[in-house]
Amino acid sequence: MKIPPKKIPYGKQWIGNEEVRAVTSVLRSDFLTQGPKVREFETALARKVGAKYAIAMANGTAALHLAAIAIGLKPSDEVLTTPISFLATSNAVLYVGAKPVFVDIDPVTQCIDASQIEKKITARTKAIFFTDFAGHPAELKTIFAIARRHKLKIVEDAAHSFGAVYCHSKIGSCRYADMTTFSFHPVKHITTGEGGAITTNDQKLYTRLCALRAHGVTRDPGRLHDKKQGGWYYEMQELGFNYRLTDIQAALGIEQLKKFDAFVARRRKIAEKYKKEFRNLQNVLLPVEKMECKHIYHLFVIRLQGRLAERRKAIFEELQRRGIGVQVHYIPIPAQPYYRKLGYRAADHSNAQAYSRSAISLPIFPKMPDREVDFVIKTVKDVVRLYS
Repeated sequence: MKIPPKKIPYGKQWIGNEEVRAVTSVLRSDFLTQGPKVREFETALARKVGAKYAIAMANGTAALHLAAIAIGLKPSDEVLTTPISFLATSNAVLYVGAKPVFVDIDPVTQCIDASQIEKKITARTKAIFFTDFAGHPAELKTIFAIARRHKLKIVEDAAHSFGAVYCHSKIGSCRYADMTTFSFHPVKHITTGEGGAITTNDQKLYTRLCALRAHGVTRDPGRLHDKKQGGWYYEMQELGFNYRLTDIQAALGIEQLKKFDAFVARRRKIAEKYKKEFRNLQNVLLPVEKMECKHIYHLFVIRLQGRLAERRKAIFEELQRRGIGVQVHYIPIPAQPYYRKLGYRAADHSNAQAYSRSAISLPIFPKMPDREVDFVIKTVKDVVRLYS
C-alpha cells in the first residue's frame, strides 16, 4: 500500500455544493452580518440539541469567555477544571481574573475525574468548567449532584462532543449544566470556519449573553434605563465584546447541520473499524465507550504502553514520515510555561501526565475515504510491530 500523495490530517472539514450555494446567496444579499441567518442558525442548533436557547459566537474561546462573565466570576473566585483540554477551557477562567484549580483526569475516559472534584472544593470555589474529552461525555450526573450540593455553576465545554449522548440526554441540552459551549472550527463535527456557540435553558443567562457578545449593548425597550428616547436609542449597560458570528458563517453552519447525522455516523463507523483492527495490538490501549454514553469521536486516541510508550517519539515521527498526520491531544495545561509561571505543576496531576506521555491521536473525520482508513490501519500496525 503506497503512501498517499498528501499527509492524511487528523481532522478536516467536509464542504459540499450546498454550503457554497448558501454562502454565495448571503454574499449577494443585503446582510453579511447581523442579519437573519444567525438567528436561523441559532434556532436550528437549539432544536438539534434540545435546549431552549442557543447564542452563536465568534469562536469557542469567545463562548467560554462569555460563559465565565455571565456566571459572575470575580478575581477572588476559584474554578475547578481539567488539565487535559485545549488551553481555552482554563484560559477563560484567567480572562476574568479567577483562578483555575485543576482536578486530575479519569485514566479511562480522560475526562475530569468526578470522584476527585469534591476534594478540591473550597469556600472560594464558584464553578466547574470541564471538557467532554475526545467526544466522550464526562460523569455528568455526579458532577451535577456535586455542583448543586455546593451551589456551584457548571459550564460544560462540548467543543469535542456535539452529538454525543449521556443517559439519553443530548450534549448541549443543558440537562446537567448551566451552559454548554461549542466550537465550530474546521476539525470539529460541523464548521462555520471559525465560530462557536453557547446553549442554555436559563432566560436571564441568554439575555445577558446576547448583550455581552455585542459590546454589552441593548435596544430592548423593557431593559432600557431611559425609556423616553426614540427608536434610535440604545444603551451600553456593561462592558461587552464584539464576539458576533457573521451571516456568512451562519449560512455555512445551517447547511452543515443538515448533514450532521451523516457526519456523526461516518465518524463512528471509522472508530469501530479502528477498534476492530487494533484490538489485538499488544501494548496499545483503545478508546472506551461507557454504556450510558454515546461517544462522538472528535478524536481517536490510542495510548501506548510499556516499551511502546518509551518509544512514543520515534513512533510518532515514523507515522508522520509515512504520511499520517498524527497529533497529541494534549500537553497538560499545568505543564505550559505560562501556567508554570503562575505556580502550577504538571506533576500534581499524575493521570494527566501519564496519559499525555502515551497518547497519539489518529486521523478521523467524515470525509476520510475507506482507502485512507485502511492505509492508517496498515501503517499503524506495521509501525507498532516495528517498535515492539
